[in-house]
Amino acid sequence: MTSPFQNTILNGDCIEMMRKLDRASVDFILTDPPYITRYRGRDGRTVINDDNPRWLKPAFNQMHRVLKYGSFCLSFYGWNKVDLFMDAWRSAGFDIVGHIIFRKQYASSSRFLRYSHEQAYLLAKGDARPPAQPISDVIDFNYTGNRLHPTQKPVQALRPLIESFCKPGGLVLDPFCGSGSTLAAARDTGRNWLGIELSQEHFETATKRLNNERMAAA
Repeated sequence: MTSPFQNTILNGDCIEMMRKLDRASVDFILTDPPYITRYRGRDGRTVINDDNPRWLKPAFNQMHRVLKYGSFCLSFYGWNKVDLFMDAWRSAGFDIVGHIIFRKQYASSSRFLRYSHEQAYLLAKGDARPPAQPISDVIDFNYTGNRLHPTQKPVQALRPLIESFCKPGGLVLDPFCGSGSTLAAARDTGRNWLGIELSQEHFETATKRLNNERMAAA
């Protein structure tokens, strides 16, 4: 099935919004959900729903439902809450098929160690075929300055993931789209995209970003 929601951003709770999508209507999910770490940036900004795990299982249940059989979901996660994420992924029905390290040239924080990487798991729904040319499980992460979002991801690091795990013209979903980096990467690589964002502020930022970049490319 083809989703009627394409190349747009929805403002609202992603669990409720995904319930409006047809089953098996999404080709690839690439998302950076709250890490459940009560994150607070140096500028004091926080991430909505980062203080509780209530949304975690229902959200991934819906992601599994809307994803096509044999397709992939790539999810960032908080390393010190990996038990909660693993339980949610497995409970939803995902198979865990890979792990990616995003290597940063800076430390986002220092305590017991200097934390200079991000991480994500590659999840599969059903019998997913490996890509013809697998990409490296270590990807360089350029600093975005977090100007648009407190945990903003660099578009250039997301493009190869979309190219590897979603066919051209396919639909990429990001249920926690923040400032829209996943959506920009999908558009840049010739894929359709759908974002969902709970925060009104970030929804407006992502919408403006995608609209401005779309007009600039026209």
